[in-house]
Amino acid sequence: MFKQFYEHDKAAFWLLTLIGGIVFLIPTANIIFPEESPFHVSAYSISIIGKYLTFALLGLSLDLVWGYCGILALGQGAFFALGGYAIGMYLMRQIGTRGVYGNADLPDFMVFLNWQELPWYWYGFNHFWFALLMIVLVPGLLAYVFGWLAFRSRVTGVYLSIITQALTYALLLAFFRNEMGFGGNNGLTDFKELLGFNIQSSAVRACLLIASGLALMLAFVVSKWVINSKLGRVITAIRDQEARVRFIGYRVELFKLWIFVFAAVLAGIAGALYVPQVGIINPSEFSPLNSLEIVIWVAIGGRGTLYGGIIGAVLVN
Repeated sequence: MFKQFYEHDKAAFWLLTLIGGIVFLIPTANIIFPEESPFHVSAYSISIIGKYLTFALLGLSLDLVWGYCGILALGQGAFFALGGYAIGMYLMRQIGTRGVYGNADLPDFMVFLNWQELPWYWYGFNHFWFALLMIVLVPGLLAYVFGWLAFRSRVTGVYLSIITQALTYALLLAFFRNEMGFGGNNGLTDFKELLGFNIQSSAVRACLLIASGLALMLAFVVSKWVINSKLGRVITAIRDQEARVRFIGYRVELFKLWIFVFAAVLAGIAGALYVPQVGIINPSEFSPLNSLEIVIWVAIGGRGTLYGGIIGAVLVN
């Protein structure tokens, strides 16, 4: 199987090998070699590399919709931020009485703003499984609703790009408001633990890097399979000749909607892996400039290659 994969796409094979090497060697170098050793990798370096891997996953998600379906979505950063807020809400619920105000139920920013009870949309985030569900469901649902309305109305080209950017900016303004219950301008921070383990420890940082690398590898393999399937060929045909594909009898809007939602879910997962490694999530992640930067990653790395978004994200950052 590996021989067939190598012969079919050598670039993809070596990219996966490189990511796998990073996932294995970097945490090992942190654990085995002492700090005075030239081969030692610091906890800070692990966090930086892990963050780059999440950016690579984000770049991959945009390359799917832009490189293969021709949808220049300028709102990919919004799905990334929503995934980050989902895991951030779980991490905030884990602080408990260790916060500044010692309130077991309310995060510190809610106590400061004189909130008397936890908002209903925070319920369930004390459970890790619920947070994982929201990481996938919230970006996916937003992408589904937005995509269904836009693609059904046959909004394409620069008009779709502007609308996706407007959506991102609207979320930016909304999350800046204290009344939304997401920490306002300061966002969510001061995380203590993840699954009962100190989030600042080297072991947790190493595990997050490994999780980011494995998620990137899995997303790449699944995306490669999708693109090489009949579904992927139809999506590529839509990019090149949408009117002709529609005339043949394919429901173009459903194919575009599927790839748009799938890419949004990948971006949400990237955001969820990003937040524990940087220790904060705030409304600035919704900035339209962030979404434009993702486009630059893909353009530099090579649009329509899958690995181009990965390489571009790492090189630019």
